[in-house]
Amino acid sequence: MIKYTLAFLKRGNELLMLNREKGSWMGRWNGVGGKIENGETGEQCVLREIQEETGIQLSTIEFKGNVYWYNPDGTLTGGMHLFLAELPETFEYITPYKVNEGILDWKTVDWIMHPENEGIANNQYFLPTILNEEAIYNFYFIYDGNTVIDFYKEKLPSFSRSV
Repeated sequence: MIKYTLAFLKRGNELLMLNREKGSWMGRWNGVGGKIENGETGEQCVLREIQEETGIQLSTIEFKGNVYWYNPDGTLTGGMHLFLAELPETFEYITPYKVNEGILDWKTVDWIMHPENEGIANNQYFLPTILNEEAIYNFYFIYDGNTVIDFYKEKLPSFSRSV
């Protein structure tokens, strides 16, 4: 039940983040992405969404895994493909920048991962893995309402490199 994509654009020690004006994660910083359209692969969707939301045109992006979310009773309620693009440290993209989806800004990884930062989506659960490991993972969240009550990850076989 994967209907969405999420990408993180990395420049040195910064990620281009979007403070969302609409649900889900309204008012929180998150990566960019969106809903997969009929006939699209996950990669096609995320490249289109990056172009639409940021104006940045990429030809390729690295698949880093999948995120699934469940209710406490074990019912799967959704999923998304995760991607990472490593941009050159000299890549120029002036922020803050207001777009239809919200406000884009470069945020340091340390700021995003700070334990007292309550202004981001639940990226702190999987960001260290996708930023620091070559392997591809499935990430599993169990939510009770909007509260994460459990999280775990599973390393996927090396042949699972595309979506």
